[in-house]
Amino acid sequence: MANARQKLMHLLGGALDDGSFVKLTLAAYRGRDRAMKQVQVRPVDLREGPRLSFVWRYATRDVTKNFSRDEAVALLEDILETDFRSAHLFTTSLSAQLEFRDGREPRFIEGPPAHATPPSTAHDKPKQHPIDRESGWLQALGVFTADGKVVNGMESKFRQMNKFVEVLEPLLADAGFNRASSPQPSPPLQVEERGPEARERILSESMDKWNGDNHPLDLVDMGCGKGYLTFAACDWLRNHGWPQATVRGIEARPELVELCNRAAREHGFERLSFESGGIASATLNHVDVVIALHACDTATDEAIAKGVQADARLILVSPCCHKELRAQLRPPPVLADALRHGIVLERHAEFLTDALRAALLEWAGYEPKVFEFISTEHTAKNLMIAAVKRKGIGHVDAAASTVRELAGFYGVRSQRLAALLGFSLEKSVNA
Repeated sequence: MANARQKLMHLLGGALDDGSFVKLTLAAYRGRDRAMKQVQVRPVDLREGPRLSFVWRYATRDVTKNFSRDEAVALLEDILETDFRSAHLFTTSLSAQLEFRDGREPRFIEGPPAHATPPSTAHDKPKQHPIDRESGWLQALGVFTADGKVVNGMESKFRQMNKFVEVLEPLLADAGFNRASSPQPSPPLQVEERGPEARERILSESMDKWNGDNHPLDLVDMGCGKGYLTFAACDWLRNHGWPQATVRGIEARPELVELCNRAAREHGFERLSFESGGIASATLNHVDVVIALHACDTATDEAIAKGVQADARLILVSPCCHKELRAQLRPPPVLADALRHGIVLERHAEFLTDALRAALLEWAGYEPKVFEFISTEHTAKNLMIAAVKRKGIGHVDAAASTVRELAGFYGVRSQRLAALLGFSLEKSVNA
């Protein structure tokens, strides 16, 4: 009698033979690379003939490699169970899941198909935007025209919005948020009416086992401006498994708050609201996710501090206008001559500011990641700091030493985030 793994591979082989294979997703990664999220496999047609395209999805990038059928099957046999503990197979005749469980027999489940027709096997797939171009709120915010075209000069903003939600998705998973904490999916008939992609998502979600708390996700956008990313986050959340998520934007300019609240009402965003106020004076009680993109200078520090103090599980910031430390820099003699050039001094101040922020977040019990958010072709403010709260971790002494040594090297005696977190930069003071 075939075991669960053999059943899955048999179904995969049959789907490859009859052309009904849509895709295979490997998840529940158990290896050492914490940035790895999943692997997706789909059929493609190349000049060399049919191939299976493997896409390794990391937190901030994708890596694609193409294999012959025999090579692909051998690779799957090698990494299934050892590197990935679950597999979701989608064909035009069925959906199937294989889940490996410690100390128990693997679980194998078959279900109805999520796709009625085979996928395109073109090597270069048309670009799919996470944000629906026909969303009315895009017009209300001046991103799109009434005839569905991007407003001249807003192309980079639209790319930035799409990239933001692409980055948000794996970070939410890394922070352990549970889609299943939202209300149960609609009945099957309604799911089918919404199309194969919606059905695939719901089937996949019913199989996933994320370790999340059972309450609706709560996200706050600090210094949200005109609300481009606030709307994008809310729209994406309610359409991808968190319909009960609440999203709040905080903005100092009342006219923008009024505009955003009106757009939210007019376009059916019942769980999205905007309020007037500054980041420093904002009150955060329960909050899961804090974001602050392009908050100027120390406003980024204030947003990070608010997130830490509210015990947010995910903090996501894209800093800009690094002014605070420039006047303080007193580097050792070896760097003094180099830093007399203004542009070099400015970049050192940017580097030091964000390095200190990342180290302070690590000291506070978070796992920070610093990466390029979007190409400089679209915005010069492209650095992003993402920090995921790790349960059961208090202050980290090693990170405290890093902060003090780095600040001391450049002669920095005060920094806004350190002050807000009650962290002394003096080496003689214990954490």
